[in-house]
Amino acid sequence: MDQERKSILAIAIMAALADGKKDDAERRAIEQFGAESGGDYSSVLMDVMQQKINAQDAAKAISTPEGRKLAYEVATIVCNADGASNAMEAQFLDQLRAALQLGAGEAEVRQQVETMANLPVAASVAGGAAGEAEMDKMILNYAILNGALELMPETLATMAIIPLQMKMVYKIGKSHGFELGREHIRDFIATLGVGLTGQYLEGFARKLLGGVLGALGGRVLGGVGKQAVSSGMSFVTTYALGQAAKRYYAGGRNFEAVKLKELYQSLLNDAKALSGKYAGEIKQKASEIKSGDIMNLVKNG
Repeated sequence: MDQERKSILAIAIMAALADGKKDDAERRAIEQFGAESGGDYSSVLMDVMQQKINAQDAAKAISTPEGRKLAYEVATIVCNADGASNAMEAQFLDQLRAALQLGAGEAEVRQQVETMANLPVAASVAGGAAGEAEMDKMILNYAILNGALELMPETLATMAIIPLQMKMVYKIGKSHGFELGREHIRDFIATLGVGLTGQYLEGFARKLLGGVLGALGGRVLGGVGKQAVSSGMSFVTTYALGQAAKRYYAGGRNFEAVKLKELYQSLLNDAKALSGKYAGEIKQKASEIKSGDIMNLVKNG
């Protein structure tokens, strides 16, 4: 991977750690992905963790306007993964924007991201509990949609994945008589062992490593149908998350945390087996989504 992409990846990792209070599970998820992926990601992660590189150094190594813009967008989205950025994250983003020598125009990107991060999780749900077949179809549709968003080069498409997962969980809980708030849904997802910040970071890292993200040097990196390098993990995690939520709320929320995590891990294997079956539908869905539709997809999801 070239130095520019390594620097963008370093900034993304710094953003993931910028809040100063990432819990142990979130840090382990970030480090585990580094160990599993090896190569460039692992070496960049090590440099960041050992403080061999800081945001100012990384910013100086990004020479193109497209690269600087992309670095700031990725950092902004990672900082808002678990809700609006806190004071430490906001300070990091302000300092990063100065280091990248970006103009006031980037404030619009930050506003878009923060708006999406704070959209209500509540969504319209048909009256009465949904039947199992209907619930399974809804979960599959969300998984296909998130798999499609993962294939798209726009950074905002990646940002949309977690809010849509949260809306899916809300609908499942509501169907079983539970009115869920944002904090409860976050806690449920965390109990499964799915890190919100880590999920975004992994998605961006896969796209950067595969060359399917944003535009660098005046050219779009990849795109739907050209370099579908994504591992399909957004389909997998969304499907497994939905199936775990279905069992949890149907059972009256009586699962112990350990059992819930074990259930999710077994469902991941089922989802991985399904991902190939729906690869064509995911790709088709990605080709149908327009960049300007992404915010409305989340609002109406």
